[in-house]
Amino acid sequence: MAKLFESIGKLGLALAIGGGVVNSALFNVDAGHRAVIFDRFRGVQDSVVGEGTHFLIPWVQKPIIFDCRSRPRNVPVITGSKDLQNVNITLRILFRPVTGQLPRIFTSIGEDYDERVLPSITTEVLKAVVARFDAGELITQRELVSRQVSEDLTERASTFGLILDDVSLTHLTFGKEFTEAVEMKQVAQQEAERARFVVEKAEQQKQAAIISAEGDSQAALLIANSLMEAGDGLVELRKLEAAEDIAFQLSRSRNVTYLPSGQGTLLQLPQ
Repeated sequence: MAKLFESIGKLGLALAIGGGVVNSALFNVDAGHRAVIFDRFRGVQDSVVGEGTHFLIPWVQKPIIFDCRSRPRNVPVITGSKDLQNVNITLRILFRPVTGQLPRIFTSIGEDYDERVLPSITTEVLKAVVARFDAGELITQRELVSRQVSEDLTERASTFGLILDDVSLTHLTFGKEFTEAVEMKQVAQQEAERARFVVEKAEQQKQAAIISAEGDSQAALLIANSLMEAGDGLVELRKLEAAEDIAFQLSRSRNVTYLPSGQGTLLQLPQ
């Protein structure tokens, strides 16, 4: 019986050792990832291992897993424009490594290739591109600036085995002095517009006064000509029209009483 338990123990131990060896000889590569094999005797292998479960030689080979999916990174940069204005720019980069160049990337740069490469080349490209534009052009031609940065940065990143799926300017501000100068310019433009409006209004009022005076002059001339042609008849006609209008207004008032002329009217006055 003791021999049976001893045999079972040895079998269990052998299975445990065998399972540990097999487990150490297997490694998994998740979706969107790739692996580079480092061999203790031959160094980094040129082949890239794809997704799935793979075998390796335990204690001799070691897998280095790389994430090959697109990942975002924001890089803030402070630089100067063509007219020597301070510019604060934040660039958002969507990057991923070239799968076939992973062994070279691991050998020459390391696993943290994004930390070592992206900040330096982004700063270099942004400084070079922004220096070609004035501060005002960076605002009015932002699309052109973004496209130029994207083209130059994509070309620069390709030399390190990186693919840039998207490059965009997410933040663009200027120094305090430039911001104050822009605000002062806007205030000056508003005051100039207000002054121009006042001048135009005065000119319109002047033209209206001239036209009104010309109209009064023409009316006076017509009246004078009518008096010369018709004599006092026009004046008498205007008097009759005025008297008729006054009589009409008085007839509508309750406080006015008409007394017939030529007849005696008795009024009962209080004693």
